[in-house]
Amino acid sequence: MLEGIVRDSIGKKASKALRRDGYLIANIYGKGVENINAAFKKNEFIKAVRNKDKLLLDIKVGDKEMSVAIVEYQKDPVTNDLLHVDLKVAVPGVVSNFMIPVKTVGLAKGIKDRGVLMISKKRLRVQCTPENIPDSFTLDVTNLGVGDSILVRDIEVPENVRMMEADRIAVVGVIKAK
Repeated sequence: MLEGIVRDSIGKKASKALRRDGYLIANIYGKGVENINAAFKKNEFIKAVRNKDKLLLDIKVGDKEMSVAIVEYQKDPVTNDLLHVDLKVAVPGVVSNFMIPVKTVGLAKGIKDRGVLMISKKRLRVQCTPENIPDSFTLDVTNLGVGDSILVRDIEVPENVRMMEADRIAVVGVIKAK
């Protein structure tokens, strides 16, 4: 479990001081939950995110323990350092929107025919309760030839999960190399 601190002051000066001390600034919010301004040790946060085996991350801020999903993060454009992260609380039983990663499996047939595998949507928006969140959508691309694609409507969605993307959008496809 990742532990963080509650930030008392939310100004620019306080944020810069925390960043200098090796902290990552975070905003934690959710439906029916009061917003929390928090800070985590940057290296511990990165390790926790890389080692997680499911979409949700368990954290402890102050005396509150909660499961959160990473909504957005900001990086410095020059140094590529992590500056800020937005975390959404997964409130049990409450339907909410989540971004689920897309993973591909196999080697497409079209790659041998001078094609290039293009992943156009790396994450798909779904609406569900935290209990029903899929960890990822795994797509088998072995049968894709040049010009073929997998659309949102071709993806099997678990029960009690609603896809929020348009069903005609291509997620993965093989295009002809120039």
